[in-house]
Amino acid sequence: MDTLSYKTVSANAATVNKQWVVVDAEGQSLGRLASKVAKLIRGKYKPDFTPHVDCGDNVIVLNAEKIQLKGTNWDNREHFSHTGYPGSQKRLSPKQIFDKAPERLVEKAIRGMLPKNKLGRALFRNLYVYQGDAHKHEAQQPTVININELK
Repeated sequence: MDTLSYKTVSANAATVNKQWVVVDAEGQSLGRLASKVAKLIRGKYKPDFTPHVDCGDNVIVLNAEKIQLKGTNWDNREHFSHTGYPGSQKRLSPKQIFDKAPERLVEKAIRGMLPKNKLGRALFRNLYVYQGDAHKHEAQQPTVININELK
């Protein structure tokens, strides 16, 4: 019996195969888009996924201004921020965040689905969100994927 075939392969920084991926957010629900993009950034769609290694792809999200939220979620949800000073708590609705910068709303949703540690902060740097169809990463030759085909 060949025992080498039963060895568990663990990815590391030298063996990881990172790619550049473009995702179109037009007509997508914010939460479903964010969960699938977070899985792409984390590397969970790859067969050599290792939980403690950055083995995910670099993801470019286009058309952030064309995402959708259902029902009254534009007004009834609240996003909190606090600077640490007394009386400096802010409550913003998704509509207020979206009006100021639509890409921040998408980034905030994806960041909430990544790990809350040093690895999660490193993984978040692999996300690039833009309004419209243009992006500045043509030199990396990203591949366009259909986010609806992922599970």
